[in-house]
Amino acid sequence: MPAKPDVTRLIEIMAALRTPGSGCPWDIEQTFATIAPYTIEEAYEVADAIERNDLDDLRDELGDLLLQVVFHARMAEEAGAFAFQDVVQAICDKLTRRHPHVFGDAGKLSEAEVSKLWQKIKAEEKAARAARRGAEPPRLLGEVPTTLPALSRALKLQAAAAKVGFDWSEPEPILAKIREELDEVVDAARTEPEKIGEEIGDLLFAVANLARHHKVDPENALRGANAKFSRRFAFIEDALSRAGKRPDDSTLEEMDALWDAAKIAERDA
Repeated sequence: MPAKPDVTRLIEIMAALRTPGSGCPWDIEQTFATIAPYTIEEAYEVADAIERNDLDDLRDELGDLLLQVVFHARMAEEAGAFAFQDVVQAICDKLTRRHPHVFGDAGKLSEAEVSKLWQKIKAEEKAARAARRGAEPPRLLGEVPTTLPALSRALKLQAAAAKVGFDWSEPEPILAKIREELDEVVDAARTEPEKIGEEIGDLLFAVANLARHHKVDPENALRGANAKFSRRFAFIEDALSRAGKRPDDSTLEEMDALWDAAKIAERDA
């Protein structure tokens, strides 16, 4: 039986695709910036396969995500910066450095001690990286990527601030904050409509904080709400179709009644 390909074969394929003259014109013209959106998209498709518990899809999506890593590494190699092997070496070094209780002499640690040690090592790494760049030491929130989806970034910003005690100790005050922010949205809509976007942002930030305190990922929660909305609207479309109608020639009252029917059908299923 032929040997199964390993990552070396994928690296070779990527190099061939990027070879001027004989490679793929589309692959050759790509840059880090043009590929980055695909990298983000593939990460979300991995998460979607996990959420659907589809392991066949997960295998395929992980392959697509691995391709993104190989693609970026190939472009970096062409620029003389680093190669795929350097990426692997860097993550291996990082994992062994951040797990001295496994690969070093830190000994057996509790989960809380492991977390504290992990954060200490990460902070040291960030300070060393800043020193190499000749930059000022990073601010506490400065390392949270600005390119993250807004809800995910809100969660990470809040979690980072919480590590130094800037946080509510329980969820109840956050509920009060949500009510306060909602009131401000209402006030802005009535008196300062130009500020309503800002106030809605504050409301969403407070809701993300409540989710964090309840150990709920707001991205996952919103994905679930999106799926529920799509499912119930499909119910409306199907019901209207059976009556020979479409949503665009139906009234809001008709669709609202079918929405309620969809909720009842889900509850009774």
